[in-house]
Amino acid sequence: MTTQSLDSNFNSSQAEAFAEKLLNRLNSGGLALMISIGHRTHLFDTMAELPPTTSSQIAQAANLQERYVREWLKAMTVGGIIEYDPKTFHYYLPAEHAAFLTRTAESDNMATFFQHIAELGTVEDAIVNCFQVGGGVPYSAFSRFHTIIAEDSGQTIVSALEEQILPLVPGLVERLQSGIDVMDLGYGSGRALNKLAQLFPASRFIGYDFSESAIATANQQAQTDTATLDEVECYDLITTFDAIHDQVYPDVVLQNIYRTLRSDGVYLMQDIRASSDVSGNLDHPFAPFLYTVSCMHCMTVS
Repeated sequence: MTTQSLDSNFNSSQAEAFAEKLLNRLNSGGLALMISIGHRTHLFDTMAELPPTTSSQIAQAANLQERYVREWLKAMTVGGIIEYDPKTFHYYLPAEHAAFLTRTAESDNMATFFQHIAELGTVEDAIVNCFQVGGGVPYSAFSRFHTIIAEDSGQTIVSALEEQILPLVPGLVERLQSGIDVMDLGYGSGRALNKLAQLFPASRFIGYDFSESAIATANQQAQTDTATLDEVECYDLITTFDAIHDQVYPDVVLQNIYRTLRSDGVYLMQDIRASSDVSGNLDHPFAPFLYTVSCMHCMTVS
């Protein structure tokens, strides 16, 4: 380290350790982009089905350009994600790694989340401007955010709806089977709502979201209506999946949900388990990522 300090209390070993930590973060940031590309191009899925093989064979199997695949493979190799045999020029994705990087892993597929890093980078200039003058960044500025969230929702929330989430509420499945009025607030691209509609055709479903692009995506999958929260005792079930923390006034939204439910209605909420006090999140495994998403998306769009 070349930086010098006149502070007599300056701890050189502590400074060196911090510099090394920063270097690791820089390398991790680069790998995050490469993992996102590997997911979007289905390279992880392709390699999981292949024996140790060359970059040309991998590119051919994935129907991609070999020169780009080769450079990606090198990044994955030095990052410890893919194994490489210099004698045979073969690359290989270990099954233990594929278990967290492929679509067949479903809810364990962490590669999905790495897409957020690249997506948030596209609005960095706008966020910097907000730091300087205030205001926010609209949903429309995020080109792929709803696509990523829909994929995330599909492998976590939607896949768990029938067997894990709905049974949490005693008697709810039976009520849905008999036919009730349901609203999903902040329904995004509509995967959870459309899944519920497929499972329980006797019930009636309405979705509400303030993003026009999300509503358009959802309406391509099924005919869902938008609703406002100025109704009183209209629904038997209201759901929110990862939506309340995005609201400017979450307390007001929750009050409106309470007013909109019928007297025997049920409110089912899924949201991030974290503390509003930063000191309560020091040991949270996703804390840096969650605060980054909050600063560059959740907070600014609200």
